[in-house]
Amino acid sequence: MTLSTILGFVLLGPAMFHVEQSQTVPQDQKSTVLFSTDHGTLPASVKSGATAVLPEITPADRTAPTFTSYDLDVHLVPAESQIAVHARIDVRNDGIAPLHYLALQLSSTLKWESIALGSGEKSTPATFGQHEIDTDADHTGKANEAIVTLPQPLAPGASLALTVFYSGEIHTSAERLERIGAPPEQAAQADWDAISPETTALRGFGNVLWYPTAAAPVFLGDGAKFFQEVGRNRLRQENASTHLRLSIQYVGDPPDAAFFCGRREQLVAVSDDRDLPVAQATGVATAEFGTRSLGFRSPSLFVTDRAPTVTDDTLIAAVTDHYDSLPQYAAAAALVKPLLTEWLGPQPLTQLKIIDHPGQPFEDDAFLVLPMHAAAATVLAPSLVHTLTHAWFQSSQTWLDEGVPQLLSLLWTEHNQGRDAAVDTLQQATNTLALAEPEIPKQEDQAGTGQSLTRASDEVYYRTKAAAVLWMLRSITSDEALKQTLLIYRKDAKADRDPEEFERDLEQYSHKDLRWFFDDWVYRDRGLPDLSIVGVTPRQLATQGGKSTGWLVAVDVRNDGDAVAEVPVTVHSGALTATERLRISGHSSASTRILFEGTPDEVLVNDGSVPEMRTTLHTVQLKLRAPTP
Repeated sequence: MTLSTILGFVLLGPAMFHVEQSQTVPQDQKSTVLFSTDHGTLPASVKSGATAVLPEITPADRTAPTFTSYDLDVHLVPAESQIAVHARIDVRNDGIAPLHYLALQLSSTLKWESIALGSGEKSTPATFGQHEIDTDADHTGKANEAIVTLPQPLAPGASLALTVFYSGEIHTSAERLERIGAPPEQAAQADWDAISPETTALRGFGNVLWYPTAAAPVFLGDGAKFFQEVGRNRLRQENASTHLRLSIQYVGDPPDAAFFCGRREQLVAVSDDRDLPVAQATGVATAEFGTRSLGFRSPSLFVTDRAPTVTDDTLIAAVTDHYDSLPQYAAAAALVKPLLTEWLGPQPLTQLKIIDHPGQPFEDDAFLVLPMHAAAATVLAPSLVHTLTHAWFQSSQTWLDEGVPQLLSLLWTEHNQGRDAAVDTLQQATNTLALAEPEIPKQEDQAGTGQSLTRASDEVYYRTKAAAVLWMLRSITSDEALKQTLLIYRKDAKADRDPEEFERDLEQYSHKDLRWFFDDWVYRDRGLPDLSIVGVTPRQLATQGGKSTGWLVAVDVRNDGDAVAEVPVTVHSGALTATERLRISGHSSASTRILFEGTPDEVLVNDGSVPEMRTTLHTVQLKLRAPTP
């Protein structure tokens, strides 16, 4: 599906809206809600039914709040597609100006019931209004935005605790895609988030806003801006703590388990009346997910109705009724396992968890949601390499967490199709990187405006560029040095918290200084190199005993980019080759001399393995006559 057009969207300007009052749950609903939402009584001036003029909210106001803590009590009623959430959230002002208002967003099908400043007994009801805004951060194409009036401005860097209650229904919706021309069937394949008797699947920001968030409106079809905002939202909140208490009201068989941010917890069911037939039985199933850092992800929530089926080697646990497909997935994993064992160690860190679900796949580390189908193991294996790598290797450094699985996918291609095929795959991917990298200012005192890998939020950086960086490090050091580094690093949680520890480990095992490379390619974004062959000077060596001793080929290379490059320089003659590696700093030239036994036909600089601003292959044809005996 190609989203090449977009309808015009008009944001709501100043308007009249309803000011909501904090309230308790109606008496007739208390039997199905497991938490209280009573925060006291609002002042008479803001009683329900009063109106006020919506204050002007700028994009900077919407992007300044960063959520640093989510403590969620979630109650689901799948039979009615309902969700009710009592949440304590901490918000920090990461903007440059004080905030007089907080703009908080939910899916347009959810309603803000109450908002209080603070938590517990010290909380006080807040004055707020809510209105709809157009944004594709939610599958409905709209969000219900609460504008909270703060009693005093929230200074830059300051934080505020809020206690909120919201509720509503979440059904499947493909409105945002259909309104830009996507066929309904394809739109439904992409937007499948819902709460229903059959499934509960909520993927978070960029799909469905089932938890409070804050962002400027973004729209599909507006280039890459939508996906960039999803990445920025994840980056801003990667250090947020999360805690979830979940209760699910069920009819019939109780649900089996819940998955929150890829973590699985068994649900504990309590039946209301055990004497009733199973089909008529009602009850509540509960689970709790302890406090943990969110990481680079959007909070997701899935509920499954059956226990997983585990493969014989216990590597995969799949919730599926397509039991005939599971042996093929196990066989595919068995094909991939030797490569993962060679590079990352004999045992995985965790099990690969799969939920069989129609629609486009969703992945969160070693958690995969996709439509399972029976196919040959050799067909399934390539698609499992990335996710299985997550089962072996996990890192809080996003460029490593996603880059290492990308590297292993390239190594799988190399193992099965040869190095040229792997380099070709890498080169095709890095073509998009060349388009994404900004033009770097030429003044020495100015840094680039792109994304360092340690703070990357765009997939083209933390996946594509990260894979290229690891592939280059493999060439600069050695396979063994990189293997040893990955093997040790994956088990060292303390080292993983330091963004420079991976470099130090690799330097230790390779016995090489790598700061020159990490400075330009990891810690900062200096763009890409821009190489060209300045000159090739072949010189025939003196003969000895009437026989030629070969040629000495001098190759001069210029780098007009800002990033340093270390590239292979190869001299060819039929099947005969000789290669030397050459390092060229930004805005400089370097040369190498290669002793070649035959008569050289061609000089090749770079082989596609080092990303460049333009072409990644540079050749010069030589027309030299072989020496006369």
